[in-house]
Amino acid sequence: MSYAVISDVHSNLEALNAVLEALKKKSVTDIFFLGDAVGYGPDPDKCIEILTRECTVLLSGNHDWGVCGLTDVSFFNVYARAAIEWTRTVMSKEHKEILRAFPVIARPQNGTVTLVHASPFEPDKWHYIISPTDAAVNFRFFYTAICFIGHSHQPFIMEQIPSGKINIYKNKITLKPDCRYIVNVGSVGQPRDGDPQAGYAVVGDDTISIERIGYNIEATQLKMKRFGLPHPLIERLSVGL
Repeated sequence: MSYAVISDVHSNLEALNAVLEALKKKSVTDIFFLGDAVGYGPDPDKCIEILTRECTVLLSGNHDWGVCGLTDVSFFNVYARAAIEWTRTVMSKEHKEILRAFPVIARPQNGTVTLVHASPFEPDKWHYIISPTDAAVNFRFFYTAICFIGHSHQPFIMEQIPSGKINIYKNKITLKPDCRYIVNVGSVGQPRDGDPQAGYAVVGDDTISIERIGYNIEATQLKMKRFGLPHPLIERLSVGL
């Protein structure tokens, strides 16, 4: 039995549909969503509708909170802020209320894994986990063997061995019973690791793999241009940065 973990859709309908089609072929039992359904992209309502239908667990991210007025967006960069302001004007009241109700942390699989958008330490403060030093701090703030995160849009698997040393893997790992893991599943709709393909994670009985799938980037970009979203947000989809 396997399940999938996805994050950071950012209103990119084409990328979300491509990932869901790929997951159908893998016969996963559940899909867990780590937040940032909206922001940046052109299809917020449709993405929320699909996510709420397809996902077993749905979390909120900083862009979701920004759209709902739950977090200060003044520290967002100018393009992200512009996209949030546009999203606020086009999203339905119903979908805003749905988004507002998403929690920031969950422990599914009978409490055996931790899900959070940014970090288990102060999950509603949107800290980044980028380095082994960041990970070492955060391992102290969850008790499960695995913690899945998104937020940075850069996938990785960090493994803490019993001595405390942290090993870093990029694509796939076989889980060891005496180790713990922080796994960034990457981004469905806004990859930033130099690969423009949509990213997600698939978890088996003893494996975790970070997988990629191509999608119709041009279709998303055309809609963004039509709606007047910032040009740098449109261009970055082509290069995954």
